[in-house]
Amino acid sequence: MDLGPELIIAFLTLFVLELVLGVDNVVFISILTNRLPQHQQQRARIIGLSLALVLRVVLLFFATWIVGLTATLVSIGGVEALELSGRDLILLAGGLFLIYKATMEIHHKLEGEDEETDPSTGSTTFGRVIVQIILVDAVFSLDSVITAVGMTDSLPVMIAAVVVSIGLMMVVAGSIAAFVNRHPTVKMLALSFLILIGATLVAEGFGYHVDKALIYGPIGFAIGVEVLNLVYRTRQARRKGAERAPVHLHAGKRVGVVAGERPVRATGGVAHP
Repeated sequence: MDLGPELIIAFLTLFVLELVLGVDNVVFISILTNRLPQHQQQRARIIGLSLALVLRVVLLFFATWIVGLTATLVSIGGVEALELSGRDLILLAGGLFLIYKATMEIHHKLEGEDEETDPSTGSTTFGRVIVQIILVDAVFSLDSVITAVGMTDSLPVMIAAVVVSIGLMMVVAGSIAAFVNRHPTVKMLALSFLILIGATLVAEGFGYHVDKALIYGPIGFAIGVEVLNLVYRTRQARRKGAERAPVHLHAGKRVGVVAGERPVRATGGVAHP
């Protein structure tokens, strides 16, 4: 295969797009696996991303079949009937599942149910989490393959972009999960993004195409604002910590009034008359 400039540009563009779709997948997988016992979370993330990789590669080999999913399967209504294809039904089911799952996670977070669960035992089963990951992977994989087919006709380039992007996601998945779980506001923001993406999938399932730039543009802006908030809070915490340095007195010693001397007071560990 001749790696000309067109194929290289197609690979790089597709790689970036796969990363964007992969981050959505990683965030959702991280939220799902957060309810598992600590020792199972990393294994569930690796299995989830591996399934995503396998699904996308397999679907790439059936690109013609994927295109055929646009044929009408269900028709609802009379003259102006609502026609739904296999792809539309998959997007509808996946979008509704994302909205439902993200909404329930927000509910658990606001009601404080996360704090009631024991992190050592988790609040769900490993198999249940894997099944949910497979469902989400199927939706994201379908979107990914459609994007790949629209970018290039070269199957090796599509497979290479998918493999490299998901491989990178596997490396950083643990860090992303830890960051999301460590910052409640980031987790809430990520769940809100998933609801937005789910609503987009539902809209596309009903035949209303939504430009990805209109979705990921505001998401990128919101992430930038949240990064600024995190930096601001971190710096404020450091300043307060420096200003509020406690005074430590050794045990058995105390500052008092000695005969013939004026009382002293301790300020910042230094005695002043």
